Amino acid sequence: MIPYLKLIIFLIISAGCVYASWGSFKNIRSHGFPRFFGWEAILALILLNIDFWFHDPFSLRQIASWVILFVSAYGAIHGLILFKLLGKADSERVDPALLNFEKTTALITTGPYRFIRHPMYGSLLFLAWGAFLKQFSYLGLALVLVATVSMIMTAKREEAENIAYFGDAYIAYMKTSKMFAPFLF
Repeated sequence: MIPYLKLIIFLIISAGCVYASWGSFKNIRSHGFPRFFGWEAILALILLNIDFWFHDPFSLRQIASWVILFVSAYGAIHGLILFKLLGKADSERVDPALLNFEKTTALITTGPYRFIRHPMYGSLLFLAWGAFLKQFSYLGLALVLVATVSMIMTAKREEAENIAYFGDAYIAYMKTSKMFAPFLF
């Protein structure tokens, strides 16, 4: 892909990320602040490696990448559906750092949420690592590490927000689930 086209795509999508994160910029302690940097690192990583997505399709690296990317898609789609169906989002929940679908009033503990607290952030981690595996580079490694640290910070900050909102119910839920990977982490 032409480098200038990559830059234009990066700038356009980044503008959307800035718009979505605007409320988080007003409260840099919110979970949305580090999430923005995770989004940006993942976007840069995808554009960095986009020319290699279908190169040598049957190599072990590419197969592993596609498996990770499919897991990423599943986590994102299933997590978002459960958010919409069970989260009972309420516009009365006032927090400018939250996206509309994040304004949940019910704790979700079924589906992937039964085992992990952050399937959507986990899916972003899988997306980052799947994109990184397309083509190794030091810049790609730096970007995937920024994305990883950003998503961990995002999850930790969101957990503090959830404890403040849901209280003891969320603390009990944390004891029975992992952050990103069932039974591991």
